[in-house]
Amino acid sequence: MLPRTLLERPVAHRAFHDVTQARPENSRAAIRAAIAAGYGIEIDLQLSRDGQAMVFHDYDMARLTGVAGPIQLRSAPELAETQLLHGDEGVPTFEEVLRIVAGQVPLLIEVKDQDGGMGPNIGALEHATVAALDGYQGDVALMSFNPHSVAELARLAPQRPRGLTTCSFLPEEWQVIRPARLEELRTIPDYDRVGACFISHNCNDLSNPRVAELKAQGVPILCWTVRSPEQEAEAREIADNVTFEGYTA
Repeated sequence: MLPRTLLERPVAHRAFHDVTQARPENSRAAIRAAIAAGYGIEIDLQLSRDGQAMVFHDYDMARLTGVAGPIQLRSAPELAETQLLHGDEGVPTFEEVLRIVAGQVPLLIEVKDQDGGMGPNIGALEHATVAALDGYQGDVALMSFNPHSVAELARLAPQRPRGLTTCSFLPEEWQVIRPARLEELRTIPDYDRVGACFISHNCNDLSNPRVAELKAQGVPILCWTVRSPEQEAEAREIADNVTFEGYTA
């Protein structure tokens, strides 16, 4: 079951980031700011070369660090020394972030697809994620765009709440994924199979009939990424909670 705290508190997208305040996305500074504001925190996980779950969104490091190349080619110690742009810190491990949060606010954790095509070639990041969470007592929920990842998380940690990250999967926005696979994902067919207990859906596609169908079944609907109070008000007509950035929710 999704923790109630993830329905009661707005969730800061990639933590409460603001580069004008030296708080890059998914950084320790952004995480501490979200805790201070009382927000839930959404973070992303990628895999390091040495098998560690790292708190980082992109597959390539250029946008966030100025250093080009896949994050998977760098070890956790190397990533710790790779400074995030607009801040003064390196890339944190998931374990370190868990120590910082320490149950003070809820965490919504997106496990990034490692297959490359939303297929079954996954496992290492899911194992690293679950290992880092061992013994953690705070409110958390796990999610992924890849249903195979969610199914693996269910197998490894059946006690941890998990859901599907979903959207309209438009081909122009997902150019590396086969169109047939996007068509499959668009209808959210795997919800029951993977043992999900929520979805986090693109806020621009909340009128999707499949979202309405799940909501009618009592499924909690989270949404991403809301960028203004006006957009939040509109999203909350359907969604139970918002993941936001760029303003104070």
